Amino acid sequence: MYANVDLPERVIILCPNHTGNGRPLAIMSSGSWETPLGPAAIDSALAEALMKRFPLLTEDADAHRGEHAIEVELPFLQACRPDFTFVPIALGTGQFETLEKLGEAVAEAAQAQNQRILIVASSDMNHYENDAITRTKDHKAIERMLELDAQGLFDVVMKEGISMCGFGPAVVMVTATKRLGATSAKLIKYATSGDVSGDRDMVVGYAGIVVR
Repeated sequence: MYANVDLPERVIILCPNHTGNGRPLAIMSSGSWETPLGPAAIDSALAEALMKRFPLLTEDADAHRGEHAIEVELPFLQACRPDFTFVPIALGTGQFETLEKLGEAVAEAAQAQNQRILIVASSDMNHYENDAITRTKDHKAIERMLELDAQGLFDVVMKEGISMCGFGPAVVMVTATKRLGATSAKLIKYATSGDVSGDRDMVVGYAGIVVR
């Protein structure tokens, strides 16, 4: 997916909090994360700008320590743009108003930097139902993202019982990018784990979407 994006030097990565550890709106503003490709540095200036605009963001390494969703993104970014810096944010809240306000703050902070900033929402799609059900549910959520409809995405996830672990990060990303002037979204690739494993009885869905 990253091959479809002209990667800027600075990145905000939003992910769910799978473990439940730490604070529900957890950020890290200093240091670096170690990957097999080497360290990935945190963008302290951008992190501080985000915390200033959205004080509910809390400095909290515990929420990130056992969380994998940002870790899986970093090597891809490193391979495409080794000199990037990033801000990690783990979300353990499902309140739409909070997610929307965070998205607005992300847009404001990004715009104030006067530099291009990539906003990444890390998420799987529906979990552990059969392939046909998962595809049906996932495409309802994907349709809302392609329409840049944050409220619609939230509503369809709740109404249809779509177990999309990172719907919160996606709501924030869609809100922020639309505020920043995004006008389109493209589905780069959709698949389920059954496409690889051959097991269609219990799958996880995956989608790569680029918003511009």
